[in-house]
Amino acid sequence: MARILALLLFLALPAQAEEVIAGLSQSRISITTNFDGSEILIFGAVKRENPIPETSPLHVLVTVEGPSEPLTVRRKSKRLGIWVNTASVEVDEAPSFYAVATSGPWSEVIQDIEDLRYRVSTLRAIRSVGARISGSEDFTNALIRIRRNQDLYQTNIGAISVEQQTLFSTSVQLPANLHEGDYRARFFLTRNGRVIDSYQTDIAVQKVGLERFLFRLSRDKPLVYGLMSLAIAIAAGWMASAAFRLFRA
Repeated sequence: MARILALLLFLALPAQAEEVIAGLSQSRISITTNFDGSEILIFGAVKRENPIPETSPLHVLVTVEGPSEPLTVRRKSKRLGIWVNTASVEVDEAPSFYAVATSGPWSEVIQDIEDLRYRVSTLRAIRSVGARISGSEDFTNALIRIRRNQDLYQTNIGAISVEQQTLFSTSVQLPANLHEGDYRARFFLTRNGRVIDSYQTDIAVQKVGLERFLFRLSRDKPLVYGLMSLAIAIAAGWMASAAFRLFRA
């Protein structure tokens, strides 16, 4: 009886006023030996049962997140003329790639409490308990700065185009130094800085061909990979030496 009452109460709830429907130009990225990056076009629409609310403008946020991994952030200091590691922090979880795009200024698009809840901003996407209690040095910001310089962390304010509070579009540039794995794209609709709906889809990033064969060989059979690399290096050196002798003759 309790389950039946709960189901009836759920069915009695009003339908969601605005829902996001989104898609990607590609859901699979193949990394080959000549891979130099890729661009994903993002587009979507807002589904409504009622007229567009006039109380506040609609905003859209989009994030694309790569596989997360623990890592160590180190600080270097100069000691006796030599740069050495003097402090370090273990970051519990950091995305290998993270891009966030908005349709307007950050303060207008999402409130801090919503950012904390959904972990939208780059800073919130990183789980770094140790960095927050480490003292004066902000290791998390240092990690973000380093990865921004590598185009692995991107923040594109105002990059999403919204037409008549219904259609939206943007693009995300993926760099050449992507990590293999399952990527996640998230879409958020907000009004007055509050999230009113969200949607998520996956992007598969995978090495293919010779690139994948060598990658898997180095992970699964490191001894064979090392011996093969040594043999190739010896053969290449011998061929270069033979060609040099032939050229001198």
